[in-house]
Amino acid sequence: MSDTEKSRQFQSHRDTFLTHGGRDPAHQHGFVNTPVYRGSTVIFPSLETLDDATIRYRYGRQGTPLTDGLETLVTGLEGAAGTVLTPSGVSAISLAVLTCLSVGDELLITDSVYEPTRTLADTVLKRMGITTRYFDPRIGGGIADVISDKTRVVFLESPGSLTFEIQDLPAIAQALQDRNIAILVDNSWATPLFYQPLSLGADLVIHSATKMFVGHSDAMMGTVSANDAHMDALRRTHRTLGLIASPDDSYLATRGMRTLGVRMKEHEARALELASWLEGLDGVEVLHPALPSHPDHALFARDFSGSGCLFSIILPPAPRTAIAAMVDEMEVFGMGYSWGGFESLILPSDPKRIRTAAPWGHEGNLMRIHVGFEDIDDLKADLEAAISRYRASAGL
Repeated sequence: MSDTEKSRQFQSHRDTFLTHGGRDPAHQHGFVNTPVYRGSTVIFPSLETLDDATIRYRYGRQGTPLTDGLETLVTGLEGAAGTVLTPSGVSAISLAVLTCLSVGDELLITDSVYEPTRTLADTVLKRMGITTRYFDPRIGGGIADVISDKTRVVFLESPGSLTFEIQDLPAIAQALQDRNIAILVDNSWATPLFYQPLSLGADLVIHSATKMFVGHSDAMMGTVSANDAHMDALRRTHRTLGLIASPDDSYLATRGMRTLGVRMKEHEARALELASWLEGLDGVEVLHPALPSHPDHALFARDFSGSGCLFSIILPPAPRTAIAAMVDEMEVFGMGYSWGGFESLILPSDPKRIRTAAPWGHEGNLMRIHVGFEDIDDLKADLEAAISRYRASAGL
């Protein structure tokens, strides 16, 4: 059975599709995994084949059987018309917005967005003559009162990866219907296993594949998937910009995808257990949309079928020395950027520093937590001791 036939047969059974999709051992001498293709030049046996524009593999930058397989996997999971790979999550964001924007256009971005997205908008896009405005992540259908005749893109990240607001994508899509405005969604947190933005009205979906798709903190990659209306433009822009994912990173991402289903289930269960436990501690506010206490829980329950590995907590106000006392002596949690790997991480963050349209009103210190695969009791003990040090240092 060919790769295409398997993709169609197993599409409705995602765990099977994750296992079999995007690979064809019959074309790889029987080997289960598609090998790494490291190469730039493709040799053509004749002038006739050189002139044949339908030949799939013409130059390394235009893809290999390995990258094709990974694109097939992501496309099938997203329900998209197609997918392209990029060297990082930030490059995927850049590609997506540049596909849809031109000089003089306006970009609207949720105020809860990943900080590098803001940096792109406030520097490079500004220099290119593209205007950016930020909006309240809970605006919903009220986006209709914010757009202008120059608005061409609305950028969502649901939930925001620091403050975890859920955006009402169906209401936003309804408000923008027939207005020639593309909706872009960063779906890195939930992955297509738990959230399907294209089916809810989005036009392009972005992933920092570095995180959940790779899953092992050992490779960098981004993906952009598009619907039929935007796929041709996405491919043209991708090729023109020369964005190509590393062959080795493509292999590592493909390997990670094979276990995405089981990893997401385990991440979800462990993160929910830890978040619920933390919610029971005095003075700890938990920001996790799958918890009933979250203000956007109803939206989450309506649009998502599961939750991710990442959430935040807010601790009572205290000086920087208390934060240092908390995180510097942690034994199980590491302190670092990114998330999605097997190791648990904690990251002190300050949303006030970047919020503009919807000011962050919490006075306490926010700690973002990624829940990995260590023993859950060890994670609880590490956090409990850390919070005790925080309180002692602050005199709480």
